[in-house]
Amino acid sequence: MKTSITFDKIRFYAYHGVMEQERKVGNYFEVSLTVEYPFQKALESDNLEDTLNYAKLYDVVAAEMAVSSKLLEHVVGRIIRSVTKEFPQIEGGKITLAKITPPIKGEMASISVSVEF
Repeated sequence: MKTSITFDKIRFYAYHGVMEQERKVGNYFEVSLTVEYPFQKALESDNLEDTLNYAKLYDVVAAEMAVSSKLLEHVVGRIIRSVTKEFPQIEGGKITLAKITPPIKGEMASISVSVEF
């Protein structure tokens, strides 16, 4: 049985971007994260010990989003390293980081990077 946990579009205000102005003023970002995590026991037990603590996972993501970076790719890499370090039972997953209304010519809702790990 394959099991996973998904956070869909966690919204953060953060200071990521190549341009200095982006790192001063900030912007809205959304993180969608799916982690493959073996929680088969929790399907029967109803015990937190048999699954991943969602609040703790959120805190790991939030801590990395609070560290300013020039590249979205770098932020995603840090999140993956921190999440897999904190929860070694994670067997893989996918993360998408979107910058809402990026400072690029043209009208768009967001621009994002995704990594499957």
